[in-house]
Amino acid sequence: MRKKSDFILRLCLIIGDAVALVLSFAMAYVVRVYVDPRPIAFEVQLADFVLATSLLVPIMLIILATLGLYRRAIYLGKTRLPERGRLFIAAVLSVSSLIVYDFFRGENVFPVRVMAITAVALSFVFLLIERVLVRATIKLIFRKEYAMKRVIILGNRKSTEYLADYITSTPESGYKLVGIVAGKKYIPQDLKAHQYSSLKEALNKAKADVIFQTDEKATDYVYKQAVKRHLLYYFVPSETALSSHFGEMELVGNTPTVLVKTTPLSGGYVVVKRIFDVLFSMVGIALAGIPMLIIWLVLKLSDIKYSPIYKDERLTQYNRKFKCYKFRSMKPEYSGMTAEEAFEKMGKPQLIEKYRKDGDAIKNDPRITKIGKFLRRTSLDELPQLFNILKGDISLIGPRALLPGELRHYGDRSLILTVKSGLTGFAQVSGRRDISFEERRALDIYYVKNWSLTLDVQIFFKTIAVVLRGEGAK
Repeated sequence: MRKKSDFILRLCLIIGDAVALVLSFAMAYVVRVYVDPRPIAFEVQLADFVLATSLLVPIMLIILATLGLYRRAIYLGKTRLPERGRLFIAAVLSVSSLIVYDFFRGENVFPVRVMAITAVALSFVFLLIERVLVRATIKLIFRKEYAMKRVIILGNRKSTEYLADYITSTPESGYKLVGIVAGKKYIPQDLKAHQYSSLKEALNKAKADVIFQTDEKATDYVYKQAVKRHLLYYFVPSETALSSHFGEMELVGNTPTVLVKTTPLSGGYVVVKRIFDVLFSMVGIALAGIPMLIIWLVLKLSDIKYSPIYKDERLTQYNRKFKCYKFRSMKPEYSGMTAEEAFEKMGKPQLIEKYRKDGDAIKNDPRITKIGKFLRRTSLDELPQLFNILKGDISLIGPRALLPGELRHYGDRSLILTVKSGLTGFAQVSGRRDISFEERRALDIYYVKNWSLTLDVQIFFKTIAVVLRGEGAK
């Protein structure tokens, strides 16, 4: 639940921003049309004006996210980066987007053009007030010790003592100290009970969410442990490292720290991606509902003893297991078996090496039914995964969902599981099963480390082209 706390807080903030923006535009309309006595160029109903602005709220929220206004350090006031300046820029860009929409739409939205200036001012004020209220609410939640991140501090430096004192005395920081790995002289006297002899012991017993490292000893090992356990990793840099400006800076009290991210997919982008996933899956289910029903009936009639839907256990973000839904394409007697087990059962062990060598695929796979071959070739077997997306098991775009047994093949498995698995992804549109296992793994890691909204859009449209052409489908 703690891993979802940031998502929930950001979702509340995004909803608050959306409401603030719509209210600011509505108030600008009321002030100009009903309060200002000067005549207006034309009439437009309040409901029509509010509807027009509401349709552009997703674009406005993307603007706010792009400006970094959903970063934890900013919305909790834990950085010296100016939030007010960013909010003003967001207000200007949001109103500008409405003006551009008004221009290309060919219909007038603003009864008076000067109302746009009023909208900018009110948007800035409403966003500022709303964020003050949200921040106060979040701090109140933290004071009740809800949704706090559990922290381990590691390192023999004075910064360890400063951080420990700050976190324990400032609950509104959102952190809760659960462990310290350091020499006694670096631990405040009243916090000796939190001391552990090693990072391994602290990780096994303290159930942490965050690691703060204050010295430079074994940083590679500590970082790998954080990635392996899907924890946030902060490094307190020396003056030399601080001057190099690497990572994302954040102040914890008066201590500058660096958040070393495993992926750019964080902060408000996680919420934006989730909202898109929900909308896409709902539209997809509505459009594909009848084709899915037809496929379900065909599969049921072809073998009435078995369910047309096959539920396969896969892995997604933070090593979480889930049931991946697919239309059954494999013969029932081989369902639930590994390729090795299935080929051994049918008396064709010679196919095992060929299957692995060809990237976990084989031409005319004897395990697949005739209907299954058609479903796989057209990718129709994956349509039920729209429900996985709606549930939040996977995302539309992400690394391929791993089988638990495949983990041993992935040296960077923890890094790949930093983000949600996807229905489609960079590896799938780069050859699907025409590329080797190692190449797919490298592409998945590239996606995690280099995620961007632009990359997701490119993968989305390339997926459509790949499916229509049937490239790599086997």
